[in-house]
Amino acid sequence: MNAYLHLWQQRPLIALHLSAALAALLIGAVVLARRKGTPDHRALGWGWVGVMGATALSSAFIRDHGLPNIAGYTPIHLLTAFVAVALPIGILRIRRGDVVGHRRLMRGLFIGGCVIAGLFTLLPQRYLGQLLWHHWLGWV
Repeated sequence: MNAYLHLWQQRPLIALHLSAALAALLIGAVVLARRKGTPDHRALGWGWVGVMGATALSSAFIRDHGLPNIAGYTPIHLLTAFVAVALPIGILRIRRGDVVGHRRLMRGLFIGGCVIAGLFTLLPQRYLGQLLWHHWLGWV
C-alpha cells in the first residue's frame, strides 16, 4: 500500500489512470458475470462506463517517449480514441433496443480496453511494468 501512496504523490495522473483501470476491470468482470437487463446491471454498467471514460481520458494525457511514438503517443493510445467513440455507441445501441450490438461492443471494449490493454501496460519497458516487475515484485 505504501508504494501505491507513493505513486499518488509522485505520479498522480498515472495513479488516477491505474485506479480507474483497475476499477473498470473489476466492475466489468462483475457486469459480465451477472444477469443482464436488471437494475443492478444498469447501475453497474453506468459505473463501468464512468471508470472506462476516466481511464481513457487520463490516458490521453500520459505520454511515453521510450516506445515508438508520435509526440509521446504510442500505439496503445489508439485504444483511447476507440473507447471515446465506442462507449457512446454502446449506450446508443442499448437505448435503441439493439441488445446484441450493445453486448458485442461492450464485451469487446472490456476485452480490448481492460484485459489486452492492461497486459500491454505491464510489459517490463513500460512505467507500470517497471513498477510491478522491478519494484513491487523485486523480491521474487
